[in-house]
Amino acid sequence: MTIRNSKESVKQHRPVRARTAPKRESRSIRDAAWRLVYESLRSSIVAMKMPPGTPIREKEIAAQFGLSRTPVREAVLRLADEGLIEVFPQSGTFVARIPYDDLPEAIVIRKALETAAVRMATERMSRSQELTLASIIERQREAAAEGDTEQFHRADEAFHAKIAEISGYPGIWKLVLQVKTQVDRFRQLTLLMPKRMFVVIEDHQAVLERMSARDAEGAAKALGEHLDAVLPALSEQQVQREDQLATRS
Repeated sequence: MTIRNSKESVKQHRPVRARTAPKRESRSIRDAAWRLVYESLRSSIVAMKMPPGTPIREKEIAAQFGLSRTPVREAVLRLADEGLIEVFPQSGTFVARIPYDDLPEAIVIRKALETAAVRMATERMSRSQELTLASIIERQREAAAEGDTEQFHRADEAFHAKIAEISGYPGIWKLVLQVKTQVDRFRQLTLLMPKRMFVVIEDHQAVLERMSARDAEGAAKALGEHLDAVLPALSEQQVQREDQLATRS
């Protein structure tokens, strides 16, 4: 009697394990699927490999990734929430134009966050961290010499992210990433301007020199001027890129 009850108890519990495990696995797979599409599309949009106005064809994207349209749709909706994709029910889905009028505010917010970070980083920076920043600038020089804007941009991101890390508040960079997405799209255009990459390198070198001298205010001033310089570059490009911009005027 005890043996039979024991077997019956095992049978009663087996279906429970069989039902719950696949659900967790299925949810994990779904999340991984839409994130894969999301990250790929987002990277291409921010890098301007998919410029404003590019049609988003969910069926083709699903086929490209070997997925159903459900995770593709999830990725598209999340990108739409970020303002990177526009959905027009009667017309289709397209990469959104860059909201030009919002760029100055994003730069102001970024400047406030990063100048605070560089002040703290200047006081905390070790010799090895100083050398890391210097090596990042060298990577930018190499990329600029080759005209490789993609590698240059990655090194640029690494420079600013490293300063936030040195400050002891790496979360600052996470906040900056949230506000500068649209600016990054436009900066891809400014990097194509003659000698623009070399100007950025000089700016970064000036910041590092002030940090090395333990001049926190000087470093903040140099970084602030570097970020402010984006605005004139944006204005210069506006007339040439009006087809890719969305303005309130």
